Parts: sequence; structure tokens; C-alpha cells
Amino acid sequence: MYGSTSSTSKKVTVPDLRARKGGEKIAMVTAYDYTMARLADEAGVDMILVGDSLGMVVQGLTTTIPVTLDEMAYHCRAVARGLGRAHLVGDLPFMSYQVSPAQAVESAGKLMKDGACESVKLEGGEEVAEHVHRIVRAGIAVVGHVGLTPQSVHALGGFKVQGRGSEADRVVEGALALEQAGAFAIVLEAIPPDVASRITALLSVPTIGIGAGAGCDGQVLVSTDLLGLSRGHQPKFAKRFANLGEQAIAAMATYVDEVRSGAFPAAAHTYKPNAGTSERSVPAAARSADDLDAPLALDHWH
Repeated sequence: MYGSTSSTSKKVTVPDLRARKGGEKIAMVTAYDYTMARLADEAGVDMILVGDSLGMVVQGLTTTIPVTLDEMAYHCRAVARGLGRAHLVGDLPFMSYQVSPAQAVESAGKLMKDGACESVKLEGGEEVAEHVHRIVRAGIAVVGHVGLTPQSVHALGGFKVQGRGSEADRVVEGALALEQAGAFAIVLEAIPPDVASRITALLSVPTIGIGAGAGCDGQVLVSTDLLGLSRGHQPKFAKRFANLGEQAIAAMATYVDEVRSGAFPAAAHTYKPNAGTSERSVPAAARSADDLDAPLALDHWH
């Protein structure tokens, strides 16, 4: 495992991200634990989203709906410990903000206090504009989210492209309402690229696309999708930049084979026997060199 996080790079802030509107593209990925967060941060990712997609990616659920606010705060805390540079966004889960603007402020505050987030994200357009306004007034930065909103999957009839035909205006109006309410960036999910480009041109804040084409001010992908760790169906927009799932399976299969054959652990992975121990009483594979008696690092002790 890794040690404590340190970074000599400048921390990415909300003003930094707003200033990149129409300029250098923003790269955003999801993370749900310390290890993935640390790797993404070292790779130069600008924004880390602890998405309620953890319900599907981490918990094995079929939707994001059952995820709780306490679960989100737990995962946000873990991710925060792995970041030195990237900006941390936490998702407000289903029914943690829809009831009222007051509930939205309270839930956003919990993610900031208990989850160590630097901003929060919530789904919806005009219907949540007042909620966004109240959260922003409380001093909490907000990322909006229009188009395909996974928390409304049943009302939408499934994970389907939004903004076709006459529905395009509804998505555009929702994005404009979020900007007016004070959102500093807006995620555009699963909408036609022409609609995404239209929204991006109209807004003065950055748009971050996922399945919305190249005309946005940035992109976001689920980390397990882009690394090829996901199994089964992947959305069309989820490009695999690696195939680590197959490599992980191959590595674990080799481990299983070596454990069963006795090839692992070998001398290189075994500590020196106690003084006076008969060589006959110690398996050959466990007779290791003196240099293996170096002090153990705490983060390697499991």
C-alpha cells in the first residue's frame, strides 16, 4: 500500500476550474477508495467524483437508488485521504436533497463536514434550482447534473439517452437554471452532442460530459470502466484505456497455482529463521537472506 499523501502540485480549486471554461479541458474520474484516489491524483486528474455509482461499482447493486448519505460520507473520507491536488466532489444520493432546500443544505453540509468534500453534486434541472441556490448561499460549491440522471432511472424508463427532439429544450433550460442558481460546473450525461455543444456555448460555467460528445469543457468517466476493471456490459461512451481486469485475473490465477504447488512463498518473500533453528526444520523455500530483516513499514503490514 501507499504511505501518506503528499503533493508539490497546486491544489485545484473552484475558481481554477471556472477559469478553464473554454480553455484547457477538465479531466474528471470517479474514485471510491484511498488507493484509486491516490493513483488518479498522481496521474494528474483535475477532479475526483465520489459518485453514488458506488452502489453499482462497489456494492453490486443494479441502480444507485439504495445508496445512503452515510455511505457516501464514508467513501468520501477515504478518497480525501488519497488526494493532494485534485478537487474532490461528493454526490448527494437519492432522497438526501429532493424533499426540500433545507434538507439539501443539511445533506450537503454533512458531506463537507463528515466526508471532507470540497464541493457536492446533485441531479436535476429547474426542479432543484432552489436547492442549489440555498446550498451555494451556505458557502458550499455545487456541481449540477442534467441529461440522464441515474437516480430517476425508473421514471426515465431505464438508462436511456435524453434530450432527443423536443426534449432538448428541457435539458438546455435545466442547465441554464442550474447556472443561474450558482452551480460552478454542470455534468451533461448521455445527451446528443449537438445539445451538449449548445449548452456549453450558452453557459459561462464549464460543462463536463459523459456520453455527451467532445464539445464539452471536460469529460468524466467511471474509473473502473476506463481501466477495464468492469465486467459485463459497458455504455458506448465508456472507452477502455487499459484492460486491467484481465491482467488481475491472470495474476490471481498465477498466485493460486503457486500457492498450490508450493512455489510461493519462496526465500525472497520469507523472513530469516530464529537463531539456532535447525536447517532441517525450516523448508528450503523459507531459508532467506539477512537483508530481509529490515524494519516493516506500517502500511505494508496486513
